[in-house]
Amino acid sequence: MTDRYDVLKLENQLCFPLYACSKEIVKRYKPYLDELDLTYTQYITMLVLWEHKQMNVKELGNYLFLDSGTLTPVLKKLEQKGWIERSRSIEDERVLNVTLTKSGEMLKEKAIQIPEKLCTCVKLTPEESRQLYNLLYKILE
Repeated sequence: MTDRYDVLKLENQLCFPLYACSKEIVKRYKPYLDELDLTYTQYITMLVLWEHKQMNVKELGNYLFLDSGTLTPVLKKLEQKGWIERSRSIEDERVLNVTLTKSGEMLKEKAIQIPEKLCTCVKLTPEESRQLYNLLYKILE
């Protein structure tokens, strides 16, 4: 017979291994990102901008699952570093656009090795990595 409070055990929480794993992965990124003077949140922001070059803050937040209150200080820092520019839309001044600068584009070359370096830290086969990726995005949907 199981105790009805078993559902409250940490070992029975899906959220805990996701949380702990996320923290550990970000911790493993840190030394590589420190070399580029990036935080993890700045890094994932740059990943989206390296791919799209320009987008508005709302779109960027949707990609990253971040609200504007979290994203705004990140964007301000990236702008101070000269890697992005923020500007109001001509069509609608409520819309704030973010554009990758030439300097921000050049940072991409320094970041190119980070994913490969991280793969050595995670003990999953390529197939397991793909399965986990798909499952995590299924949860996010």
